[in-house]
Formats: sequence, structure tokens, C-alpha cells
Amino acid sequence: MSETIVRERMSHRSNWTLATLSAAARLDRVAMGMLRAALVIVLLWIGSLKFVDYEADSIVPLVANSPVMSFLYHRPAEYRTHMNKEGELNPEHRAWHREIGTYTFSHGLEVGIGLLIALYPVKPELSALGSCLLILMSCTTLSFLTTTPEAWVPALGDANHGFPFLSGAGRLIVKDFIMLGAAIVTLADSAKASLLRA
Repeated sequence: MSETIVRERMSHRSNWTLATLSAAARLDRVAMGMLRAALVIVLLWIGSLKFVDYEADSIVPLVANSPVMSFLYHRPAEYRTHMNKEGELNPEHRAWHREIGTYTFSHGLEVGIGLLIALYPVKPELSALGSCLLILMSCTTLSFLTTTPEAWVPALGDANHGFPFLSGAGRLIVKDFIMLGAAIVTLADSAKASLLRA
């Protein structure tokens, strides 16, 4: 193959790469909108589910074991004897959860944050507040990795248990690193938009 043909092919690849990168670079506003929309959808959806008892049941070990949040429950040390499996209906357990405040605590927080973030087109400063609250919520949720025994695979005979082997709850919690990163990005974007309007 001649040197001229090789140069032409390399130049063609280089032009194609530059064109592709240029097109991708113009996606930043679309990507920001998609990121914000994804946060709003997840927060509204999961937050709405918190009004249904089964979803509130799932956060009991997280809150009960947290030194920062366990005060929200009246008797957090008793949670293990009142756990409900997903889809299980145990009226006695549900009554206990109502008594200690499981369901009251979980209502509305994520929905409120999602609605604030959704206000970006009309009130970017309120969207920035929502992103700040999401940063705090994500940091709190991530702290559960260090305080909740149920975040790790228990030692029930398998050699793979404890750190770094995340249980289902742990895998759910660790995804908040993505929420944290997205909240920081949307905070910066909302702050810029708010300053431009001032």
C-alpha cells in the first residue's frame, strides 16, 4: 500500500473523528436536560412510592441503624423483629411501623426535591436549592453503607460476605453516588442560569 493511500485513510479517519467529537460536544445542553429530567423522574417515582407502605418498609433498617436518623423512629432497636419482606402483608408488623413513625417519616421528601429540581425553566434558583437538598440526601443515604449491616452480604456459609460484597440493599444504596454526581452537576448549571438572569 502506498504512503499516499495510508495518509489519505488516516486523514479521513481523523476528519471523521473530529466531526464525531464536534457533534458530541454540541450535546451538552441536551444532556443536561436529560440528566435533570432523569433526576426528576426518579425522585418523583420513588418518592411517590414512599406513600405506599411496602416502599417505606424497605428503608427501615437504613434509618434504624443510622446514628444521624434513628431518632426519627420511636424504638429503632426493635426493627428486626418487625421487618416485612417485599410483597408481604403482616398486619402486626404494619401496626408497629405506624406506631414508631416509619410511614410518616418517609412521606414527601423525595417528591419535594424532585419538584424543586423540575422548576429549572422558570426558577433556576429553586432548582439549585433542590439540587443542594439532593446532595444532602445522597450523602445521608451513602452513609448507610457504614451504618447498616443489611448493606453487606451476611456470613451464612458462603466465602463471599462482608466488604466488598454488597447485598441487594447495598447495591441500591451505592447507586446514590450517581445521584450525588448528577446533583452537583445540576446545581452548578442551575446556579449559572440563575446568575445569568440576575
